[in-house]
Amino acid sequence: MNTIKRREWLKTIGLSTGFTLLGALDGWSAETERNFIASTENPIAKLNSNENPYGPSKLVREAVTKAFDKACRYPSVVFRPLLEKIAEKEGVTTDHIVVTGGSTEGLKAAGLTFGNGGGEIIAADPTFQAMLRYAEGFGAYVHRVPVDQNMGHDLEAMANRINNKTSLVFICNPNNPTGTLMDKNQLKDFCSTVGKETMVFSDEAYYDFIMEPDYPSMVELVKKGMNVIVSKTFSKVYGLAGMRIGYLVARPDLASRLRRNIMAMTNVLAIEAAKEALQDEAFYKFSLVKNMEAKKAIYSCLDDLKLEYVPSHTNFVFFKTGRPISEMIIEMKKHNVLIGRPFSPFYEWARISTGTLEDMERFDSALRKVMG
Repeated sequence: MNTIKRREWLKTIGLSTGFTLLGALDGWSAETERNFIASTENPIAKLNSNENPYGPSKLVREAVTKAFDKACRYPSVVFRPLLEKIAEKEGVTTDHIVVTGGSTEGLKAAGLTFGNGGGEIIAADPTFQAMLRYAEGFGAYVHRVPVDQNMGHDLEAMANRINNKTSLVFICNPNNPTGTLMDKNQLKDFCSTVGKETMVFSDEAYYDFIMEPDYPSMVELVKKGMNVIVSKTFSKVYGLAGMRIGYLVARPDLASRLRRNIMAMTNVLAIEAAKEALQDEAFYKFSLVKNMEAKKAIYSCLDDLKLEYVPSHTNFVFFKTGRPISEMIIEMKKHNVLIGRPFSPFYEWARISTGTLEDMERFDSALRKVMG
């Protein structure tokens, strides 16, 4: 779904006045919805990895099945059309795009490119660790800056850490695991200003879940030739986490450097899946509406139990249990509900992914039992 269409659709579902789900799916039939829900039946509520339980969509599954005839060939046979579709979606030329094996490979490639041999990276704490830990393995030093009192990026503190050894500043927006979203003007100002001193990496894995119609992607700054790299993924809203495909958007000279450090790449089936997913607007809308329904159910449960949580701009919610997360994981698993791993230093907080409404009912029941 391209940026313009997405913005217009978000405006039509009335989010500015307290969203209503009624009519938001534009012709999505109840029968089709039941088909998706039926395909996700599982005795375990897997709510620990921020996946889309409804995907891949029916159209994507059909495209993948047909693609088996090409699976004996190397990915180059189908690669170019996907590259062109992504470039069109982002409004850039194809030499700005680096296709990766999930966005995690893009994060690691950037960690290697800018952290190898002693480069210094600045990031929030807690945040998604894939790039940071990979870079540390190649000799990088990571400045982990505690999140602010609202659990968002402390941009001023992060900017104050920049020195002549800083090779990259990493931001995850919305942030994982806290689910917070930066003010759009502060975000653009920060990336523009810091980009004059060093490289900025904007991880936008959860960008599609942002419900502000005019919230910008930092691809806007890439188009202006700034020192900004953006990562995106097909793992979340498109429901392709198991197929491992994502991409980076960067200035062509930066894209060329990053491309040299891509190792796993992707495969024919994932490429065909991603191509179809970009065209399946109905499933995209369905996934966002179902995510909002699930978050509403989570909030209702947490409010009823009077548990503190961070309003989320993602497909997960970070909430305070007041109990060691290592214990919570074990206790919730006894009730067939899997929740997120520990996130230092918030060891009495839990991250719960959105799931089907049945998953949310299981979560509700299990949490009430575990919290006593």
